[in-house]
Parts: sequence; structure tokens; C-alpha cells
Amino acid sequence: MKPKYSLKEVLFIVVVLLLPVAYLAFLYPSMPDTVPIHFNAEGKANGFSTKKNLWAIILLLTLLATGLYLLVRSIPSIDPKKSAGTSPQTYQKVAIGVASLLSAINIIIVYSAFYRGHNVVHVLFPILGLFFVYLGNLMYSVKPNYFIGIRSPWTLENEDNWRATHRFGSKLFFAGGLFIMVGTLLAPVKASIWILEGCIAVMTLAPLIYSFVYFKKH
Repeated sequence: MKPKYSLKEVLFIVVVLLLPVAYLAFLYPSMPDTVPIHFNAEGKANGFSTKKNLWAIILLLTLLATGLYLLVRSIPSIDPKKSAGTSPQTYQKVAIGVASLLSAINIIIVYSAFYRGHNVVHVLFPILGLFFVYLGNLMYSVKPNYFIGIRSPWTLENEDNWRATHRFGSKLFFAGGLFIMVGTLLAPVKASIWILEGCIAVMTLAPLIYSFVYFKKH
């Protein structure tokens, strides 16, 4: 089953992907010749280059976002578990979410290059939290596949395990995403890093443990 693209979807994704490029073009004349292009774990700039190199970074990330969008949209047609084709709208939403996240990161890079004293943590981490909330809203409807979702040995071998684990994961990602959004927005930078890493660890490990426990019980 080949993915079907509506005109509305195509226009939306084109705007999302090109927005960082337009933003860079708008700010570029006012940018200093040397801009930050790399940041440490605390969100402070620790790598600098000429502003011309920003074009390569932004265009490369835009190409990556485009490629991931097309890949996720194509999952129903390339996944050996053809049940993925029973929920094409879910994959459409996931693809748009992934592309939007990378586009937002692109915009943050341009913004941080222009406003050199700005710490990216209090912008990037809440956006990541919002993305997890978005995934949590979609996870319950993801059908068994080899590309997206909680793909443990036990979920891939049993559809009941997949459904139960993804219902659990859906609630966990939604709650964890909200906690990341609020916590990293209000907490100091170092505490925000612990919040993000801790929540990601829980959201990664807890569903795997859940799927194993479900397997043992059933």
C-alpha cells in the first residue's frame, strides 16, 4: 500500500520544513560573522563557526527531517507486518510530528545563533516534552510493526502483549512528557537535565519491563 498524500498535508509539511530556512534568511544579514553552532549538555555554546556554515547545518537537518518524514509515511508499504497498513493515519501523524520536531530544533539553532547569550535548555527540553505528549496520544493506536513503537521480543510476538504494552506506554509517555514540559521550564538548567534524562529512562525501561511481566503472566 503506497502512502497517499493530500494537498493539505503536502502544503503543511513544506511550510514546516522550510520555515527554519526562511527564518535564517530573515536574520542572516543582522547576524555577527561568528556564531555558536554547538552547545554542551547545559545549553551553553562551546563551539563557534562562521555564519555561512549555518546554511549547511540547517539544510542538512531539513533534508534529514524530509527523509524521516517520507520513511515513516512509507512504513505501511515496506513493513513485513502488513498490519501496519491498517492505521495509515497514525503513521501520517507520527511522520508530521517527527518532521515538526526537527524543524523546531532547526529554528532553535538559528535563534540561538542570533541571540548568543540565550540558553537553549529552557526552549529545547519543553519542546521535547511536548513531542512525548504527542507520541503518547498516538501510541495506543499503533499496530504491530518493526519500525515504530515499543518493539520488545514479547510485543512483536504477541498482538495482545503489543496492545496492552502500548496502552500502558501511551499513558506513561503522556504523563512523562507533561512532567518534562513543566519541570524543565521551571527548574534550573542542571535540574532540567536530570528531569529529562530520568523521564526518558523511565519511559524507555518501564514499557519493556511491563511487556515482559505481561508475557510471564499470560
